[in-house]
Amino acid sequence: MSTTTDPVSAPADLAPTLDHVTELGDLTALAARPESLGDVRQRALRALASVIPYDLAALYELQDDTLVVRAAEGRLADARVRRHSLKLGRFPTLRQALETRRPLRLSHHDHIGDEGDPYDGLLDLPPGHACMVVPLFTGDRALGLITLDQSSCGPYTPEMLEIAGVYGQVLSLAMAYAEQARQLDRYRRQLREQNRLLVAELGGDEVAIRRLTACASPAMEALVAMCRQVAPSPLPVLIQGETGVGKEVVARAIHAWSDRAGGPFVSLNCAALPEGLIESELFGHVRGAYSGADRDRPGRFVTASGGTLLLDELGDMPPSAQARLLRVLQEGRFEPVGSDKSVQVDVRVLAATHVDLTRAVAEGRFRADLYYRLAALPLVVPPLRERPQDALTIAEAFIQERGGRRGMSLSAEARAVISAAPWPGNTRQLLNALERALLLAPGRAITPADLGLGPAVSPAVGDDAPDDAPLVTLEEAERRHVAAALRRTQGKVYGDDGAAALLGMKPSTLQSLMQRLGLKRESFV
Repeated sequence: MSTTTDPVSAPADLAPTLDHVTELGDLTALAARPESLGDVRQRALRALASVIPYDLAALYELQDDTLVVRAAEGRLADARVRRHSLKLGRFPTLRQALETRRPLRLSHHDHIGDEGDPYDGLLDLPPGHACMVVPLFTGDRALGLITLDQSSCGPYTPEMLEIAGVYGQVLSLAMAYAEQARQLDRYRRQLREQNRLLVAELGGDEVAIRRLTACASPAMEALVAMCRQVAPSPLPVLIQGETGVGKEVVARAIHAWSDRAGGPFVSLNCAALPEGLIESELFGHVRGAYSGADRDRPGRFVTASGGTLLLDELGDMPPSAQARLLRVLQEGRFEPVGSDKSVQVDVRVLAATHVDLTRAVAEGRFRADLYYRLAALPLVVPPLRERPQDALTIAEAFIQERGGRRGMSLSAEARAVISAAPWPGNTRQLLNALERALLLAPGRAITPADLGLGPAVSPAVGDDAPDDAPLVTLEEAERRHVAAALRRTQGKVYGDDGAAALLGMKPSTLQSLMQRLGLKRESFV
């Protein structure tokens, strides 16, 4: 880089001015844009030229043990410089700048011997030219460095060194902000894509509304009217009902009818996550919050800000997360796991559960204050067996939507079976049966055999049971029904041939139900 000759005086106009401060502020503001990391680097070097003269300014990013040029400015910044990289092990002086975190003015003695000049063989810089190295870092992490070179002889002054150090600190913060903004944007896009796939699985806004409003039973007409009534409110809504009745569809319709319809709709199944991870999924975490947390991560509340968050299977949420959720509902703020800084969000919370929360409160498994906060606007989705006329309506609409163009329809026998079936798995079981039929009966009328409907598991508790047959409790009937499905699948829960598919429910929901009923998969293998 340089040799030391007679020092040169700093130009009188090198003192930081209001324009320089404004430029630094603009630089920091620019970093908040996810796509701006390249602009941040380039503009920082240009801003530096207003206070420190150079013929070449190069910004290197540290990747493992290699410095790679990411931006270059000045009359000497050609294509060769922009492709340049340095192995840090060959340049002890550069490593020293990164370790001490202090700018260095380099002299001729720094480049005598094996180290040489970083631009040897690349640029024809004259002996005695001015040069400087400015480290870039944030926290305990080295980001890279800036090299400044000027063809004129004489070293940079101590004042220039100090100014460069300030610029380096501001630039390091701007780069860190830009990187975090880019990561956050990537997480949001990933979650948005996952959400899009989940929405597609549910049918999306329009299909959810179409399926919900197509049901003509008095109970569902009353539910739809209530959904429309509560949709504009910012208050949380508690959606209750048996597994598979369509609580997620109801939540999607409420979101679509609300003034948040243009915002994100994010869902989290509280029963599908281990207790130790649910708080991180909800509220996010900072780097180092726990083993394996190697970077900051936004939670579902941040992702859903401006929109709606559905907490599915809320009854299975652990007590610690319940307490934090209550605070978010009351104050609209929370601290990510491992952080002491509050995050403010604007999220409408919808909760869904098949668990009897009043019983869970009485047994101490669910916080009473959280329940009353959520139950301000309660909705109950009736099971399909209580509205048999809707089963056929749902089936006909589904077949028309999915198989109508292929000439598929329901035979008279299939229509009769659908109307008479008890559907213990509710709407999810019905839709799974119809999916099966679409595969087995392409281009023809669907028969009862295509639907794969079997006899009732326990005649003693069915509609055909004698009036004087002994009755069991609803919980015992549920236990027998789940046990029968597990026996039929030899304890298999997941997959198309698993018990969850047979019962028309999610595997995670079935596992939660098995735990509540005291059933273990190993007993049926």
